[in-house]
Amino acid sequence: MEISTLIKYLVREGQLLASAAQEAGPAAAVPTCPAWQVRHLLRHTGMVHRWATAFVVEGHTEYQPDAGEPDLDGDELLEWFREGHGLLVGALSEAPPDVSCWSFLPAPSPLHFWARRQTHETAVHRADAQSAAGGGPGHVATELAVDGIDELLSAFHARPKSRVRTKEPRVLRVRATDTGDVWTVRLSAQPPRTERTDEGPADCEMGGTAERLYLTLWNRLPPAAVSVTGDTELARLWREQSGITWS
Repeated sequence: MEISTLIKYLVREGQLLASAAQEAGPAAAVPTCPAWQVRHLLRHTGMVHRWATAFVVEGHTEYQPDAGEPDLDGDELLEWFREGHGLLVGALSEAPPDVSCWSFLPAPSPLHFWARRQTHETAVHRADAQSAAGGGPGHVATELAVDGIDELLSAFHARPKSRVRTKEPRVLRVRATDTGDVWTVRLSAQPPRTERTDEGPADCEMGGTAERLYLTLWNRLPPAAVSVTGDTELARLWREQSGITWS
C-alpha cells in the first residue's frame, strides 16, 4: 500500500478513535482489552503516536524509549490525544521519502514502515474504542485489513520474540474469502515463517472476510467470528500466544 494511502487511513482511524472515546467516556471498560478503561487506551495510543513522531521528525537512527504516558484525564486527555495524532499525521505527510530513522520491521523505507505501523496501531485501537462505546469493533476497509494481516503474519510474528510456536512442525493457513489472499504460516519451535501461498496441506485453516480475519488475528473478535477447519488447537494457540505487548 502506498504511503499516501496509509496516511489517509491513519487520519480516518484516529478521528474515529477519538470520537468513539468521547462517546464512551474515559471510565468506560474496553472489552477487547480487559485491563483497560478508555483513559488507558487514549494514554497508550497517544504516547505511541508521539514516540513514532519523534523518530521521523528527529531522525533517530537507534531505538529511543518513549516519553511515558501523561497524567491526564477527561477532555484534557482527549485533546492531548487529538493533538498527538495530528502531529504524527503531519510528520509523516511532510517527511522526505528518503528520511533515515530507526524502524523495527521490514519495509521499503523507514517512512513506509512508520506510516504502516502507526496506521494499524491506530486502527486496532480504534476498534477497541468503538467496542468500549458499545458498537462492537467497527468496520475495517478491505484493503487495509489485507495489509494489516500481512504485517502481522509476515513481519510481527517473524520476529524472534513471537510466542506462537509448536513442538512439532504444523501449518496454519489464513484465507480471505472476499479477496482471495492466502497466507501459509509454518509453525515450529522457531519463529513462524509466513508465505503468500496456498500450496501444500495445512493442519488448520482460518477463513473469512479480510475484515473479520484482521480483527480475529488481532484478538479483537473471537475465533468463532471466522471459519476454523482442521486442528482447532492451532486457532486456540494463536488466540493465547499471539498478543503483541508494549515493552
